[in-house]
Amino acid sequence: MIKVSESAKTRITMLMQEDGFDAMRDFVRVGVKSGGCSGLSYDLKFDHSQAEGDRLFEDNDIKIVVDKKSVLYLAGTILEYSGGLNGKGFVFNNPNAQRTCGCGESFSL
Repeated sequence: MIKVSESAKTRITMLMQEDGFDAMRDFVRVGVKSGGCSGLSYDLKFDHSQAEGDRLFEDNDIKIVVDKKSVLYLAGTILEYSGGLNGKGFVFNNPNAQRTCGCGESFSL
């Protein structure tokens, strides 16, 4: 469903520890919400509990939970982390996105 690159895994593990989460037990919640300059934006946060209808995936030792509304938008996405000079942060390489904005934080289908 969602793949996690090695750079994203390293950064997620570090940030989870800093925020009091355990990467072995807790998970990353990934979703899509309305907003952003292209119509839809990504939502990424850490969480301890699952809601009814959530789908749980695991890749590269990172547990990912996606709400059922967002599953179709995120199928095949690769979560990466970029720490280069042009920007720093998580990057969603989403094959379903037909158009993305300049900042890469929003998309449309």
